This record gives sequence, C-alpha cells and structure tokens, in this order.
Amino acid sequence: MKTDSILIIGAGIGGLSAAIRLAAAEREVVIFEQNTEPGGKMSRLQAAGFTWDRGPSVITMRPVFEQLFASAGRKLEDYLTLEPVEPLTRYFYPDSTVLNATRDLPRMLAQIRQIELRDVEGYLNFLAYAARLHRITGPVFIYDQPPTWRSFLRVPFRDWFRVDGLRSMDAAIRSYVRSPKLRQFLGRFATYVGASPYQALATLNVIAHVELNEGVWYPRGGVYQIATALSKLADELGVQIRYQNEVEKLIVENSEIRGIELSTGEMIPAKQVISNLDVTTTRRKLLRESPSGLEPEVSGSGFILLLGIAQRHPELAHHNIFFSKNYPREFRQIFREGVPPDDPTIYVAITSKTDPEHAPPGCENWFVQVNAPPTGANYDWTVQAETYRDLLLKRLAERGYGLQPYLRYEQMITPLDLQRETGGWHGALYGASSNSRWSAFRRPHNRAKDVKGLYFVGGSTHPGGGVPMVTLSGKVVAGMILAGIDQCP
Repeated sequence: MKTDSILIIGAGIGGLSAAIRLAAAEREVVIFEQNTEPGGKMSRLQAAGFTWDRGPSVITMRPVFEQLFASAGRKLEDYLTLEPVEPLTRYFYPDSTVLNATRDLPRMLAQIRQIELRDVEGYLNFLAYAARLHRITGPVFIYDQPPTWRSFLRVPFRDWFRVDGLRSMDAAIRSYVRSPKLRQFLGRFATYVGASPYQALATLNVIAHVELNEGVWYPRGGVYQIATALSKLADELGVQIRYQNEVEKLIVENSEIRGIELSTGEMIPAKQVISNLDVTTTRRKLLRESPSGLEPEVSGSGFILLLGIAQRHPELAHHNIFFSKNYPREFRQIFREGVPPDDPTIYVAITSKTDPEHAPPGCENWFVQVNAPPTGANYDWTVQAETYRDLLLKRLAERGYGLQPYLRYEQMITPLDLQRETGGWHGALYGASSNSRWSAFRRPHNRAKDVKGLYFVGGSTHPGGGVPMVTLSGKVVAGMILAGIDQCP
C-alpha cells in the first residue's frame, strides 16, 4: 500500500461514491469495512425463501447515479436496471380513502378532485412551488460544497425570499391545499430526512419535487443492487475493499491525520482519510473526543419489522402508507416526548410485487417501518421492543391486515439495532436534526474543522440523508481532495 493512498472507513454508499470518483482520477483508494458485504445502511436479508432490503427502499434522483457512473466512463444501465415505480406510493387513510400518488397528472388530479375540488389548482401550484425551490436551492444546498452565508450571493436577489425560510413545511403546505388528507400526504416528505413537518423549515418541501415531479425508481433485484453495482465498479477501478476490518482509532498528530489503527492493532499510515461513519460516532469513537456541552440534536430513527407473509394482497402496491388519525400528535410523541407513537403512520414496502422471486409462491415480503425517536431515556427498547411490535401488528389488524396467522418469518429492528449495526448516533437515520431553521448551516461540514486531511461522507454530513444525497456527499469530498482542498474550513 502506498503512503499516499486515500483510506476510507466504511463501504457504505457515500464511501463507495467517493472511492469511484477518486479511483477514476487514478488515485489509490483502500476501504476498510467491518462487515462482510458493502452497503452500510443499505443491507439485505435472505431467509426462509424471502429476500428483504433492510435499509433504504425509495430511490429518487436517477441523474445522480447516472453522473456517478459517467464520472468513471461507464453507463449506469450496464450495471444497474432502474425501473420507474407506479403508483409512486399508495396511501390509505383511516376513513378508507385511498390515494394513488402518481406522476400522471390527469390521474392524480382526478383523485384530488374527489377529495377536494378546490385543491386541484392548489396541488398544481404546490408542484410549481417545489420545483422552484429545487431550482433555487439545488445549486447551493444540494449539488455543491457545503453552504456558507456567502453562498446566498450566488442566488439572484429576486429569489432570496422565495427560499421560504421563515415558516414550517406544514405552514407552507396549508397555504396551497385545504384538505387535511392532502396536507398529511404532502407533509409526509419531512420523514425522508427524519424530521417533523411541523418543525422542519418549509424549504424542505423541495423533497416533494424530486418524487412527485421526477419520479421513484426501483433497482431490479432490490435496492441492495445499488451497493452491488457500486462495489463492482469500484473493484474494476482498482479500489481495494478490506472486509471484516474494523477501524479502532484515527491517528492524529499536530491536528493532522496520520493514519488509522485497526481493531487488530495494525497501523496504516495515510495523509487523507474519509469517514463514512456518522460524524458524531467518528468523533466520539475514533477520535476519542469527550462530549462537550449539549448533545447534538439528531434526526428521527425507525422501528422495522421484516415479515414473511404466507398470503397475497392484490390491493397493495410496491410502496404503501397507512396514515395515522392524528398526524400532529404522532410527531409530538416522537420529537417532544421521545417515545414511539401509539398510533403510528405505517409504511409497508413489498418488493415481491415487482420482483416475484423475493417471496415464495403465494407469499409476500413485507418491510414494515414506522417513525421512532432516537434512543433516549424515555423509552427502553431492550425491554419494550416486543410490546411495540405487538402494537404495530394490532394497528395493521385494525386496518384489515391480521397477519399473525400468516407469519412465516419475522425479524425486528429497533433504533438500538440501527445504532449498533450502522454507527448512527443514537440510532438516528439521517444524522443531524432538520427540525431547525438553521439546519442546513449546522449540518457537519465534509471536512473536519480541526483535523487536516479528515473528511466525512454519508447521511450525517452535507448534503444530507437519503441514497442520492449520500452519493452526492462522495462527489463533494472527492472533488475537495482532487482540488487539493485539505485545509480546515
């Protein structure tokens, strides 16, 4: 191994993205991964004839992946088949109303007309508003290096007040649509970054644009195929991935990175290290920093059930949402009371709808997830996990899905499991909280402020959580290294 090799901690999507761009620029890259497979939070489970994606399940922003492969002189379609998903998601309301969210505007508007006639024009106006947010904020907050106050100088003055930075997502949504059902539907996009629509900045309504205007994609074979494709490309480019190699410590001298120490005691020198771990976890565990002041506020977590169901449900789609009766109360319990909601909105992904081989004949593979608070003193998952599992199955039975007699396989994943398996601080799925007016500026920078040569990729750093954003974090860091930007910001 060369002394100028770039070391990456973790073969998650952010680490693989950075590795591909660096290797394509003829830099030597070595990734150290504690698990036996790549992917990080993007993992899979195969059991009892079923296959589940255990992590992300909704893929948007297809051009981000096309650009990554193009950066290495490759074509996405030679490695991965991304298929459009329709409907985007099927929503079930407590009063039995069903909404098939779709990019097909005539079909979508016909459904909205049945819910609230006056909201047809409001929905169209909201889509234009979300697209405008994307046009204005994309170059500053998404597709480039971490924003600073000077970043606004690149925004035309006429657009400064169109960023919508003074009200919440919900307040903005209310200005466009009247129906509580449609407000709940549009407010759900806050959960894509582990936030509450009642606290998160209205600017985050940009998330709706990339799904409702640009679409949802499914990788044939499962979302884990993204990790497989990226690791294959990285291997072709000469990236070395050392599996079952856990990094124990970062070696720092005079505020400069000097290398890493593995759990085996092996020391590997380096002048540039990229951490694909949660930023806080990197600092507490690998830099051995002590907590200073208040704990950083983190995003929400999740409670997940992987269920093998010996029954078919033709009325369900690939992506399904069962809305709670009281949305404000649900988020109040998560973010203010620190407990999982007693009437949660339930997300159910069934990839066997698209990939029949993911379940035995006559069966379905259910990925069931609800929003949950990060780990804390108000709820003990080591004691109460089974109770909450029973509650979740009860809520599904109340909606007409009594699954208990049909369970062929089951696995439960709590925020504690997510913390242990992925290194997410307090089990948070998206790093720093977005329930703040200044969250875009408070999100940890991709370069360490106090350690020269240390960089961060992943959902806990810029530009944020979600597979496309994590992929972009790798682009940002690779760009910094290739441009020789290694000084503290």
